[in-house]
Amino acid sequence: MLAAVSQTRESRGARLRRRLLQRGSTRVALGLLMLMVMAALLAPWFATHDPLAGSNDALLPPLSPGHWLGTDDLGRDIWSRVVHGTRVSLLVGIASSALAVTLGVTVGAVAGYFGGWIDVVLMRIAEFFQTLPRFVLALIVIALFGASTTKLIVVIGLLAWPQMARVVRATVASLQQAPFVDAARVAGMPDRTIIAKEILPNVAAPIIVLGSLDIASAILIEASLSFFGLGDPNAISWGGMLNDAQQFLRSAWWMSAFPGLAIAMTVLAFNLLGDALNDALNPRGERRP
Repeated sequence: MLAAVSQTRESRGARLRRRLLQRGSTRVALGLLMLMVMAALLAPWFATHDPLAGSNDALLPPLSPGHWLGTDDLGRDIWSRVVHGTRVSLLVGIASSALAVTLGVTVGAVAGYFGGWIDVVLMRIAEFFQTLPRFVLALIVIALFGASTTKLIVVIGLLAWPQMARVVRATVASLQQAPFVDAARVAGMPDRTIIAKEILPNVAAPIIVLGSLDIASAILIEASLSFFGLGDPNAISWGGMLNDAQQFLRSAWWMSAFPGLAIAMTVLAFNLLGDALNDALNPRGERRP
């Protein structure tokens, strides 16, 4: 019996991996994300120079001796700064997405399971947050209370949860009268246990997909805020590098090109991953290769 269950789980896992990796674009996206994670974790070893140290070699073009991607106006190595900037982007993206998922799943599960006035109140709150322009509100909050990586994570996460809550609420509401849920109630399980162990595992697919897309959105918002000078002044970020490069767009194109390319590649990789996860976790079958 245990062997049969194990084989079933293995076959499902193999099927999921096959669906996830059947497209070349997905494999490329996973490869890019693995490189980004490695760069973030091993930045001191990947970087060839101190990213904060200036020098007399200002505005050197790419492929200059000792500086693969050139230097900025203060003589700082672009490659080293791009590598270290990976840390802020991934940290803000993943942490703010985790906060949004936690809030969205909690609110959506409670609203969908209990219904009634609880559902009405929680969904009206979610709708209120959805009507607010996320970037503009983040811009205002950071401008008023100051910029730091922690504040960026909290603000972006607090503004991203409504969509997750609505999706989870709809799925939970459709499952809360399912036979297995009724059986759990008859068995005497408390509501919180039913939600956590019986219902939420069946909502994992949309949670994973939306979570990966929220990471891409958070990276863009962080880069945009940093570009406007509202990022963490004590951290190296791709958006901050773009801010530094504004007055050198013509004379030193590489100052903006490489951090901009890093943002575009990372966001594209997370979007491709979200699309692939949506296909792989779709119970209705496979889509195009």
